[in-house]
Amino acid sequence: MNPPGAHALPLPGDGVGGGSLPGAGDAGPDFVETGTRGQTVLAARVIEKIAAQVASDESSAGGSSGGFLGIGNRADLSARPKASVELAGNIATLKVEVGMLYPVPLRQATEALRGRIRTRVTELTGVDVREVDIRISWLTTDTNGRRRLL
Repeated sequence: MNPPGAHALPLPGDGVGGGSLPGAGDAGPDFVETGTRGQTVLAARVIEKIAAQVASDESSAGGSSGGFLGIGNRADLSARPKASVELAGNIATLKVEVGMLYPVPLRQATEALRGRIRTRVTELTGVDVREVDIRISWLTTDTNGRRRLL
């Protein structure tokens, strides 16, 4: 019996598919367990980029651009926000720093953004996102420079 979430593939010579390969007699096992085939590992940086892109896709959130060592940054709704992740096995805690278009109801906008990030990161990576902390670093009323969303 395979553990939950594990899949086994039949080997040639198990009677499925009408024939067997030479040397694949009945002496070998009928299935290869998934634990012997390896695993997929995602770097934390990949999860950070996915979370930042999901936040950037929202029409009222953006990041900062320009500047050097934090000096001279400017609000840019078309820039990707900053994101960081703490991973513990398959569980992630995300921190996202965004700028937002004002006037929007900030509480509702951050709740919607939090839910969207949690859902999409989990869908795309399989990592269980338990917490999403959102820090609003700036507000702007200027919509110039915002890319058009189709």
